[in-house]
Amino acid sequence: MATFAAPDGTALAYRTLGGGDPLVCLPGGPMRDSAYLGDLGGLGALRTLVVLDHRGTGRSAAPADVSTYRCDRLVDDVEALRRHLGLDRLDLLGHSAGANVAAQYAARHPDRVGRLALVTPSTRAVGLPATAALRQEVTRVRVAEPWFPAAAEALDSMVAGWASPEAWQAIAPFFYGRWDETAQAHQAAEAGQRNEEAARIFGSEGAFDPPATRAALGAHRGAVLLVAGEVDLGAPPGLVAQLGELIPGAEVVVQAGAGHYPWLDDAEAFRATLAAFLAGPAGA
Repeated sequence: MATFAAPDGTALAYRTLGGGDPLVCLPGGPMRDSAYLGDLGGLGALRTLVVLDHRGTGRSAAPADVSTYRCDRLVDDVEALRRHLGLDRLDLLGHSAGANVAAQYAARHPDRVGRLALVTPSTRAVGLPATAALRQEVTRVRVAEPWFPAAAEALDSMVAGWASPEAWQAIAPFFYGRWDETAQAHQAAEAGQRNEEAARIFGSEGAFDPPATRAALGAHRGAVLLVAGEVDLGAPPGLVAQLGELIPGAEVVVQAGAGHYPWLDDAEAFRATLAAFLAGPAGA
């Protein structure tokens, strides 16, 4: 584990895995300890993964000013990491909520981004909602699963406004391609990995400027990969496809049978997708 100083002096931590050219990885959650990413299904065999713990998570220090947990403020931390690593440009991977940070970084620092991979991305930064219809496309195919009745009932209650902790627990299987022991252990670790205060502030007022981010991504000419999970409730494939339409030349890959954490569901397929992208042309 290594550290560097953010612009406001907060000590931020990152870990490195593997070998080769660096790939900076931004976790989601939002504001979850990057430990949940693991080694991204062995992606370190392709690149040196530089996995950041956002401020106030994992081994990174909490800031004096909690407003810096806001998504747009985290962009400054990524730029500080680039400078710390001595890189002219970053190849950047953002997972889930971390994709919002990555997208805003690309919008603010377009000349500092090489390849950009957004994995099961949140689309709040560009103002695209995950509609009920999009979510139904992925939930209805799970009807034969033994956990489906309880999960579907809980999801209906949440749509009606009853988002209790029990309901969140009940819908957890919708985020995994297989609700097996590995998935259950991964999900069980989440509560101890998330900074709840930081998560609340992450998307607070002023965190996103969708028109500006849309315009910047529309002008982006670097290589962009969007990875969706075929059965992911969090970032349904139809939503990821809409994001792809905003970014000229973006490649959209839907990983078969995968949920929100595609490297857990099929590490080999996930690595193959990233390997092809990282070996391809970097774009204009």
